[in-house]
Amino acid sequence: MDILHFKDNAKNRDVISLFSGAMGLDIGLSKAGLNIVVGQDFDASCVATMRENGHKALDGDIRNINPADLLEQTGLMQGEPFLICGGPPCQPFSTAGKRLGINDPRGSLFMDFIRMINYIRPRFFVMENVKGIMSAPLKHVPFDKRDKDDPEQQLGTVLDVILSEFRKLGYKTVYGILDAVNYGVPQFRERFVLIGSRDNEDIFLPIPTHFQMHQDTGYRWRTLRDSISDLEYDCGECAAFSKDRLAFLRLIPEGGNWRNLPPETIKEAMGGAYESGGGKVGFYRRLSYDQPSPTLVTSPVQKATMMCHPTQNRPLSIREYARIQQFPDDWIFMGTSAAKYRQIGNAVPVGLALAIGKAVISAADQTAAIQTKRFRGTDIHQKLKKAIEIGGSCYAYK
Repeated sequence: MDILHFKDNAKNRDVISLFSGAMGLDIGLSKAGLNIVVGQDFDASCVATMRENGHKALDGDIRNINPADLLEQTGLMQGEPFLICGGPPCQPFSTAGKRLGINDPRGSLFMDFIRMINYIRPRFFVMENVKGIMSAPLKHVPFDKRDKDDPEQQLGTVLDVILSEFRKLGYKTVYGILDAVNYGVPQFRERFVLIGSRDNEDIFLPIPTHFQMHQDTGYRWRTLRDSISDLEYDCGECAAFSKDRLAFLRLIPEGGNWRNLPPETIKEAMGGAYESGGGKVGFYRRLSYDQPSPTLVTSPVQKATMMCHPTQNRPLSIREYARIQQFPDDWIFMGTSAAKYRQIGNAVPVGLALAIGKAVISAADQTAAIQTKRFRGTDIHQKLKKAIEIGGSCYAYK
């Protein structure tokens, strides 16, 4: 079958979303001007959230989804979608834990993402994940059992395989680590982003729009105060700390953590973690209004990753979580409280997604750069260009 290409149709902005979750990535792409035709997720709460907010959602394990059936549901043909986006489950590639990579059944789901790209042949794709995917080994072998003569232990990283697969499909790619705080999100959140082009277009990762220091307040990092201060006494649905943990949290000043506890109480408060290594910055952590939030986790009450409100003796609420991830205030999350926290904590921040969408559209429309005969001011302009790149991401093209 001949695959149709709709590159010359400037109005085509149709997107298929996979592993959609609560649709943080999709909301940002929509704000950029893209049209989310359908979402997909295995989690029943996520699917319910999508449908409750008026979006078409495909419920089911992607391993059992036929890409032809997916296209039939969208009314699109091979080669027609402008973009496919998604974030295959990232737990196997987290920098915490054993990082089993593709040895974990969830880790192999990126191959199903590639399978969809191979059949549907979108003009672009966007794949996001945790930054640990950059170094996750293809085969997890304990250090003391590694064999340099075993070829399966010398295959490199999971990312090497992903890039190799997309090369086989003829896609040009650019990838790197982006920190959401550099795109107007009131949160430090580093994510791996991979953008691909079927037609060898001049794709790029979005240039930062917000900075720690800037003479214009509109371009400085956003803080918790900017995003949630109005919810301090009207926070809505909220989890709760245990009585014992709350007793210690009451002693922590704004912006502090376990190190701010009275010395005689620290060992009791920390329990078994007292003797462990690492910075343990998340233990008894009370956030600061005047800084961006740390990376949101899937539960704000876990001992090692507490997210205590700056001034109130409670964790961040579901609504505050949503504000930090920049979901619209009228966005409805379905499921239990735990499911809502998990959906929001796993989402791509809307501001980061918006920047990604704008970058893809500008590459498609060839409007990203001002063409000049030479780059003026060799020294100072090159330094500025380098500073922008360092501030936003680590770039790589394949």
